[in-house]
Amino acid sequence: MTRHLTFPLVRTVGFDGALVTFADTMSETANRAALAFRSELDRLQWEEVTESSATLASAYVRFDTQRTTHQQMLHKLQDLVDQKDWYSTPLPTGRRLWRIPTVYGTDLAPQLDDAAAAAGLAPEEAIRRLGQSRVRVLTIGFAPGQPYLGPLPPEFNIPRLQTLTPMVPEGALVLAISQFVLFSGPTPTGWRHVGQTAFRCFRPETTEAFALKPGDELIFEPVSREDLEHIRAKNEDGTGGATCEEIAP
Repeated sequence: MTRHLTFPLVRTVGFDGALVTFADTMSETANRAALAFRSELDRLQWEEVTESSATLASAYVRFDTQRTTHQQMLHKLQDLVDQKDWYSTPLPTGRRLWRIPTVYGTDLAPQLDDAAAAAGLAPEEAIRRLGQSRVRVLTIGFAPGQPYLGPLPPEFNIPRLQTLTPMVPEGALVLAISQFVLFSGPTPTGWRHVGQTAFRCFRPETTEAFALKPGDELIFEPVSREDLEHIRAKNEDGTGGATCEEIAP
């Protein structure tokens, strides 16, 4: 018998956690709801909440079990859920738009042609569409400061590779399932390596080690290999030639 879940869904997770889930798959509206709900939790500063984070379609809350019970926390979260339509709530303020120089294809990002073919596009058209796409930091995860970005247009809803690529470098832009990931360090991957940047997502030597925040938006603008080499030669701050501006509310 199939059980149909009703969203938003509030439930406990583990010993001291709760999860508010807005959908069972990632979508723009579900991610918007998760980001807005997490932002409101942070604004309220409930004394029993010790940590919160937003994922692709959920908001996680960690709480002090010495201050509240699981049932009390569930009731409090449900009351907050019921206060508004989180799916249409504006995204949090303080978000930024980043424009990041990116080399698509070449030997620096050798799986661009394969990704274009999987999307049913010529490589040049894939570069044009990817380079014009404005994507959101949906969540940070897997590695320190590493963003999942999207959603991309539906033609880029392509599967992961069947076998792992042994290693891609820091700053690699990879693609699968209508999302980008911008790698914060060298790593194996089953996602297609379609672009290369000089942007460092994780900067432990700075006061804000994570360069990006959930809700930030990015455009990966095409540049030549020569341009990227020039940027790398002068990349002391790790921005990789990126520009950044605040997104108006």
